[in-house]
Amino acid sequence: MKVISVVGARPQLVKLAAIAHAFAGTRHEHVIVHTGQHYDANLSDIFFSGLGIPAPDVHLGIGSGSHGAQTGGVLAAIDPVLAERRPDWVLVYGDTNSTLAGALSAVKQHLPVAHLEAGLRSFNRRMPEEHNRVLTDHAADLLLAPTEGALRHLGNEGLADRAVLSGDVMVDVCLRIRDAVLAGEHPRPALPAGIEHDEPYLLATLHRPDNTDDPDRLSALLAALADLPVPVALLAHPRLVARAEEHGLKLDQGAVRAGRPLGYAGLVAAVLGSTGVVTDSGGLQKEAFLLGRACTTLRPETEWVETLDGDWNRLVPDPDALGRRGWIETAARPTPRGERGTPYGDGRAAERVLRILAERLG
Repeated sequence: MKVISVVGARPQLVKLAAIAHAFAGTRHEHVIVHTGQHYDANLSDIFFSGLGIPAPDVHLGIGSGSHGAQTGGVLAAIDPVLAERRPDWVLVYGDTNSTLAGALSAVKQHLPVAHLEAGLRSFNRRMPEEHNRVLTDHAADLLLAPTEGALRHLGNEGLADRAVLSGDVMVDVCLRIRDAVLAGEHPRPALPAGIEHDEPYLLATLHRPDNTDDPDRLSALLAALADLPVPVALLAHPRLVARAEEHGLKLDQGAVRAGRPLGYAGLVAAVLGSTGVVTDSGGLQKEAFLLGRACTTLRPETEWVETLDGDWNRLVPDPDALGRRGWIETAARPTPRGERGTPYGDGRAAERVLRILAERLG
């Protein structure tokens, strides 16, 4: 069986690590195509080296651009790659422009498409990711759902006959790296200057267009983080840095100390060392949940609704609406005491994905 994995952004590289690990030692052929959607070394290269992912077989080098330019660039560049290699499956991951472009190229060439992390829905049509995931699900031949909730969404859209529950491959990687960090196999992460490892801190990220593109919105969110009573380690995504400069806003203010994004092991270690997480990232919400840290999500909705159970995650679209005291009590709340359960699977999802691909091919 020959499978081409199409990836391009940080969350996809984490999922790819699990899939590549499952392929190792098998007779199957696994070809990695990196679109270059995340071209910054801190969002791409360090994930290959840090997670032991084989180097990409093909790098398209697309880079940044508008949604149309980026999606069109990937589509044009990947067409000849798929035409030449003719895989048994094209495996696309998540909800990025690379996901949609890879799926479109494959279905136009009558190549079977499997969508990893299918069925997630925010029901927020302002999110580019929502369009990407819905369109990819309706184009793909096999829908690998990470949760029972995702499976229900696919059934509600008339896609039940293509859908199967695989579990979440991100769990495979997160738990493996967590155990290695706790065993002392990774050095302490490089936190922003002014954040001490042995003192309480909150870990934060911001990158979604709805939170960064409007100067008033971004200014309000930075002010809310700055007002928190414990230091805030803000891992600054390139998009955030660019928008803050464009809007004339300082990232380092009040409690906030800005630093560079971390490799995956560093991120896991930073979450484990924190007292909690504040983010608008889908992946980091789930990682906080898996690692047992309270998360505050700066969005009105989440695809990972299971994290909301037991107060492990709270949605706060507007910190100002809570008032200063309510915001502080939310973002700096203690770790919940309840059990988290295992809604995202048992940490062996990647093995299950390979088995499903082989069975469906047969």
